[in-house]
Amino acid sequence: MHGPETSESAAALFWRFLRFGFLAWGGPVAQIAMIKRELVEEEQWVEPSRFNRLLAIYQVLPGPEAHELCVHFGMMKGKRLGGLIAGLAFMLPGFLLILGIAWLYQRLDLHHPQIAAVFIGAQIGVIALIVRAVHRISDHTLTDPWLWAIGAAAAAAAGMDVSFWITLPAAGLAYSAISARHYSLAALVVALAVTLAAWLSGTPLLVGSRVPSGTAALVTPGSIGEVVLFLSGLKAGLLTFGGAYTAIPFVRGDAIGRGWISESQFLDGLALSGIIPAPLIIFATFVGYIAGGLSGAIAMTAGIFLAAFAFALIFYERLERVVENQRLHAFLAGVAAGVVGLIAVTAIQLGWNVSKTAPSLPAAAVIFGVGLALLYLWKSKLNVPAIVLGSAAAGALVFA
Repeated sequence: MHGPETSESAAALFWRFLRFGFLAWGGPVAQIAMIKRELVEEEQWVEPSRFNRLLAIYQVLPGPEAHELCVHFGMMKGKRLGGLIAGLAFMLPGFLLILGIAWLYQRLDLHHPQIAAVFIGAQIGVIALIVRAVHRISDHTLTDPWLWAIGAAAAAAAGMDVSFWITLPAAGLAYSAISARHYSLAALVVALAVTLAAWLSGTPLLVGSRVPSGTAALVTPGSIGEVVLFLSGLKAGLLTFGGAYTAIPFVRGDAIGRGWISESQFLDGLALSGIIPAPLIIFATFVGYIAGGLSGAIAMTAGIFLAAFAFALIFYERLERVVENQRLHAFLAGVAAGVVGLIAVTAIQLGWNVSKTAPSLPAAAVIFGVGLALLYLWKSKLNVPAIVLGSAAAGALVFA
């Protein structure tokens, strides 16, 4: 048994968390359950109540919670070096697997009817995954009528091409004011956001904040610079609340809005990331590889995981104060509600684009409906890869 007062060698930490990485099937819920079972229930590194507080903190903060918990536990046994080793070991299997998949993907003939049919089927499965994720995330994010209103307002703003650089800060500030019962201040925040959005209408606040309909890749594959990809990943990592699915609008805004990759490539990356043991946010590595080659993949991965490392490595012992700061908690809750609205609109946009490429809309609707029903009815850590692979197989049968 390993109590909290003991330490582990760097090699022992590496192999322990590498094993966690190879077993990281089924999304964050399954990954967190695996970590809790071994480190809390079996080896008693921390008390269950302490673990629950840590999990609550990392659910409030941006970044993949399972990865952040690995960094935190690594620090517990090996200080900052241990945290770094644990985090890198946990993400290493998924990182190497998605790199190999991206390399193979670029060498496939995607115009071959059979291959195209497989990927169209997988893309339909991804839409089902995103729709289910929106419902699941909203269940624990939109916990009162005001947060529902903020989410709906953010969705409406996204539908009108308002930059999330306006929407999300306004969502956080407005909900902070509402939580403090300063309703006139909340109204002022909304009015200022609407005014700013109207003033900037037709001119996105930052390039890549909008995704024009039907955008196709406009740049040479593999030609995007590492700094640009790192900053894109960093932005997505800092705005990821409630799971990797919430990073989708931000990565998509850059990857497709700037013409780095096509919509179908983006969906293929999501599908392929769903069939390997890794946090789903590893799909950003696929985007980075297609846009900037190996160095681009490393840069984007570093950017998107930086927040997950930084919060644990820098703040460690002070993290629990976050849950005591109700003002900050209210701001982050408002931002998270806004992100739910953004991902809901993104799901609609992705679904619409896939519907235009599917050879048979009724068949696509059946694949989507069956996949979505299974996600609701079948509670298994393997349901995500099963839905993706099953949808791909269905696509091969009906679309080829």
